[in-house]
Amino acid sequence: MSEKTLQHRIDGPDDAPVLVLGASLGTTWHMWDRQIPELTRHWRVIRFDLPGHGGSPAHPASSIAELADRLVATLDALGVDRFGYAGCSIGGAIGTQLALTRPHRVTSLALVSSSARYGTADAWRQRGVVIRTNGLDPIARTAPEHWFTTGFAGAQPAIVEWAVQMVRTTDPGCYIASCEALASYDVRSSLSRVGVPTLVVAGSEDQVTPTTDARTLVAGIPDAGLALVPGTSHLAPVEQPAAVTDLLIRHFTTAWNDKPGAAGQAAIGAAAPKPQIAPPPPPMAPPAAIESGLAQPAQVRGGTYEQGIKVRREVLGDAHVDRVEAAADDFTGDFQDLLTRYAWGETWSRPGLDRRTRSVITLTALVARGHQEELALHTRAALRNGLTPSEIKEVLLHTAVYCGVPAANSAFRVAQQVIREETTPEG
Repeated sequence: MSEKTLQHRIDGPDDAPVLVLGASLGTTWHMWDRQIPELTRHWRVIRFDLPGHGGSPAHPASSIAELADRLVATLDALGVDRFGYAGCSIGGAIGTQLALTRPHRVTSLALVSSSARYGTADAWRQRGVVIRTNGLDPIARTAPEHWFTTGFAGAQPAIVEWAVQMVRTTDPGCYIASCEALASYDVRSSLSRVGVPTLVVAGSEDQVTPTTDARTLVAGIPDAGLALVPGTSHLAPVEQPAAVTDLLIRHFTTAWNDKPGAAGQAAIGAAAPKPQIAPPPPPMAPPAAIESGLAQPAQVRGGTYEQGIKVRREVLGDAHVDRVEAAADDFTGDFQDLLTRYAWGETWSRPGLDRRTRSVITLTALVARGHQEELALHTRAALRNGLTPSEIKEVLLHTAVYCGVPAANSAFRVAQQVIREETTPEG
């Protein structure tokens, strides 16, 4: 299989309209199994696996745009031009990306347990650090509590075990790449350009993509409706298959019959529990402009600043950069601007070295000069840039020879504390 395509499965009549289903992170196309009997009565259903998931080859993709491109290449190879699309979680992000970049291909859209921005970039990159250090087992063991309600998990131990094994058998490198894709995904400002009928489905008990995320989608997408499924967590198609199936049938049947605006607006006679259709909230007002030197428009600061702030956030994390920006004033603002433009916009952005190598160099320099506060910051950055604790240990051992044992001794103490904090799984 080509690196540019995705593993897929086709069910249903060859001459029926095409409906594509996208799975969530850590799952396979089997999460849609209980929708297939009904959906294939109406559509030719194409399901696909993310890279490294299920039996899919481990060719990592580190952006939602790249995953969307691979899906389009897969559909092109199958001769599919126009299609409806339903996706869960990261699968929903892929669908939104397609609606934004290939509006002529997507006839209608269903976003299940989805968001315009999934949590924070820091949290996703932190998850990558944990996986590099501990493997996927900690993520697998906690998956059921994030995916299902307590009652469902207790009543369905076989499904819980199935969920755990799906995550455990995922390729770690591809999972980390998907975390990076979600870290950089944010389409909140682009939702108004989604021009197809859209149904947003949310589980009322979902803590991964809560109902506030669903309402943001509905508020931003011009022709969107919201369906709340009571007593349901993140993997709604698995936990409430009949309810989700009925919602999808009603939505895509309406969309294919060219009835704009009907998405999500009629009650569905679903199996218990019955989905509750909620009207979209009023559009959210844009945030007030920040009156400080750090909020100057791009045309004032130039491309170097914009590149610098992007790289600085990716390497050091949003939380750190937000703290720095909040603390900046008339005295320190110009210095922070200089750092962003020259350290991050020019030096860290140069193509000659990758970020892992730059982290090695930075750690060595900070040890040599005894900058322990900066060493802690850049130890976290090194983990985010892909260095493992073992590799950081080797860097510090090397500095003991060339920078001195006392400097390395202090560095080991600082790095050990940071590594413990960053690589300990939650729970």
